Amino acid sequence: MTVTVREASPADRALVGRLLDLCLHEFSEFDGLDIGWDGSYAYPWLEAYWVDHDRQAYVFDVEGHPAGFALVRLTKPVELAEFFVLRKYRRQGVGTDAAGQVIARHPGRWVISQAGANARATAFWRRAVPSPFVERREADGRVVRTFETVS
Repeated sequence: MTVTVREASPADRALVGRLLDLCLHEFSEFDGLDIGWDGSYAYPWLEAYWVDHDRQAYVFDVEGHPAGFALVRLTKPVELAEFFVLRKYRRQGVGTDAAGQVIARHPGRWVISQAGANARATAFWRRAVPSPFVERREADGRVVRTFETVS
């Protein structure tokens, strides 16, 4: 199965928005987020990924079909804001491959976190982070992983 990760273009904005709604729907069991009256979840930073120089959106595809996305903040350290793989493509190495490709595009210090109640995400990131990492649990319950990669 070939996983391709590419920078999202302005033409991908609607696709990323729909995938983001699926992501937020799935994770609403952890954060309690409600859907809006327009049928979507409010994500106030989405538009910033097409105008701010310190944000980058990526789209993943598997054999020509959309399979997920990542939203990355190009700060110091680099921060993975959102990461999502459609259920159809999980447990097949797609997420690990996509994560590795995204991380490789931005060598240096990274922070990846997720809701502490999301045990599947915690287990995934423990496997997917390509470098030794330090993991801690924040007071709010989030699990935070910091690590560094080289080019």
